Amino acid sequence: MKRSLITGSLITVLVALVCISLAGIAVAQGAQNMRPRYKVLPPHDYFPAEKSVQPVTPLTQWTYSFTYQGSTYNDVFVGTDPSKTNATTTVTIGIIPIKMVYGPSNGNMTFDPAAPYYKTFSTTDIVKDGPIFKPLFDYNQGGTDLGKTQYEDAYQRGNFWSDVMTNTKYHLLFKTVLGPEQTLNVPEQAGNVISGGGIAPGNVGTANINWFDLQLQTIMQKFPQIQPNILPLFITYQVYLTENGCCIGGYHSAKAGPPNGQTYAYSTTVNQFSNGSAAFAQDVGALAHEMGEWILDPFTDNNSPCGIMENGDPLETEPNYGDFPYTIDGFTFHPQDLVFIDYFGAPNTIPVNGWYTFQNETNADVVCSRGSK
Repeated sequence: MKRSLITGSLITVLVALVCISLAGIAVAQGAQNMRPRYKVLPPHDYFPAEKSVQPVTPLTQWTYSFTYQGSTYNDVFVGTDPSKTNATTTVTIGIIPIKMVYGPSNGNMTFDPAAPYYKTFSTTDIVKDGPIFKPLFDYNQGGTDLGKTQYEDAYQRGNFWSDVMTNTKYHLLFKTVLGPEQTLNVPEQAGNVISGGGIAPGNVGTANINWFDLQLQTIMQKFPQIQPNILPLFITYQVYLTENGCCIGGYHSAKAGPPNGQTYAYSTTVNQFSNGSAAFAQDVGALAHEMGEWILDPFTDNNSPCGIMENGDPLETEPNYGDFPYTIDGFTFHPQDLVFIDYFGAPNTIPVNGWYTFQNETNADVVCSRGSK
């Protein structure tokens, strides 16, 4: 009882503060700048008084150290050290779909991940049964077979290929658990419905990232089974987040730093264009971006010569938003490419083929290891 009373009063105060900070946002959203991008939020906790006194199980993590131009960097990654591990590590991902409801004053539309996305498959189906969480494809990169596995596992195997060549059974896999769909009624001051503006077909819902982030941490309070060793992954359909304009396709954050901080992530899925042109955050594009960044920067505090170690951001402005097509059973997925650790200044001898990105995008703006374009 004490916990619920504290939570209720704290939420009331926080909602009031967020609403004050969002004053005037709804007026500007109809004409906002449509700039596709992603976001990372530093560790923060809306409910510090709610922390459990019980021991928690930390996220499986290891520290990778490298030296660049005389400076040493120590970064925490998800999984185990591939130079010392020849086995599979499995991390549980709790998928939580978010239905976004807009009333008569801000669009009068509902965007539901349970609605059909492709034939009888919903957005939720596309996420949990797509290549990020299922071994649908054999990833052969430049003649090197990384295996038929999940997309992020193939990426991480390629990322540390000099070790995986010896420790061939090394894998970082995800096991998904589908949580109950949550409904958010978006207030007018937090978001509305706008045109996709050429980056997404039809209309899209919007929501201020600060308002939305508070809702996610509030939802997390409802599920005591969410512990640091589990990643709660929130997903939406046909929705972008906003911060001084649209459009944010996803972000990840943590409530505290390593080793015991609770990490969490969000990604959206928008419809594909019928003419085949690229939509920002279509199918699993944003999901590949956020899951990849969570692996290399789970607590959002890793550092490198390039700054924060976000392996999707350098490629989001590439053609087609850095997405690469993979087709199965008539449907094409578009996971985003990710840079390898040598982009950030680690030795170029570690990743597969000496590449700087998983898909070998040679026009990537690699500022640390090779100089700017």
